[in-house]
Amino acid sequence: MKVAVTGATGFVGSRLVDRLQQEGHEVLVLSRDADRAKRAFPTATFPKVGVIAYSPLQSGDWQQQISGCDGVVNLAGAPIAENRWTPEHKREILESRTLGTQRIVEAIAQANPKPSVLVNSSAIGYYGTSETATFEETSSPGKDFLAQVCVDWEAEAEKVKASGTRLVILRTGIVLGMGGAIAKMLIPFRLFAGGPLGKGRQWFSWIHREDLVNLILAALTQPEMTGVYNATAPNPVRMGELCQTMGQLLNRPSWLPVPDFALEALLGEAAKVVLEGQEVLPKHTQASGFQYQYPLIKQALEEILSKA
Repeated sequence: MKVAVTGATGFVGSRLVDRLQQEGHEVLVLSRDADRAKRAFPTATFPKVGVIAYSPLQSGDWQQQISGCDGVVNLAGAPIAENRWTPEHKREILESRTLGTQRIVEAIAQANPKPSVLVNSSAIGYYGTSETATFEETSSPGKDFLAQVCVDWEAEAEKVKASGTRLVILRTGIVLGMGGAIAKMLIPFRLFAGGPLGKGRQWFSWIHREDLVNLILAALTQPEMTGVYNATAPNPVRMGELCQTMGQLLNRPSWLPVPDFALEALLGEAAKVVLEGQEVLPKHTQASGFQYQYPLIKQALEEILSKA
């Protein structure tokens, strides 16, 4: 199987490329920075991985490379919670997803032969935030900025169906692994200053990186999978429980919260990503028969912290 991957040098994409090669698949990495991607995937270590430069917001010759690929995994998108949401950054968040997906769908429409499947990333921000509601794949979208981004993002992906290509949309929660969110949270815990972000009552819907990669692989290889799947573990937790579990495993205190105003001063409107949350259940994902390696937060953290 030959799979084209965008966002391949990111936290999830890099592991996906590694797993695809391990399982004998050929990978075409589409990267805005081809030199960086070639350093990330050197031929000596990744003989089945090819790298081409692409402009995710512009049509171009790169689109011709989609011809002959069996599947496409679209993970590209500007970071959401790492910068203040200035008008310019909001536009980047939206356009990197909507226009980037447009160009991928356009490439699939032009391809001959066409990929049989597009696995397109989305996010649980689709549902908006709530301390009391529970969301599953059939739930309605929220009304805030991130919800609208996800609605528009998924609408662009839906257009691939006109090409006869199967579509799987993965609404992904907070991805846990050695790196990403956990790496940032470890710093205060190691300094004996760990604790919940904000009040600790917000829901934290998460997924271990290995489970997410396994779900992407299932979406690529199982033709019966189609439509929207929540890429979250079946047991979301409150932020306070997450931090308490981490403190216990690290033998560190977990009582010192990071106050709302500190995060808001640092991130502005973007602070709502960590100060608010949503309880998201993967009903459709479990109904498909997908088996989680790490369904519980303690299991996930034990595996991750064993490598820290």
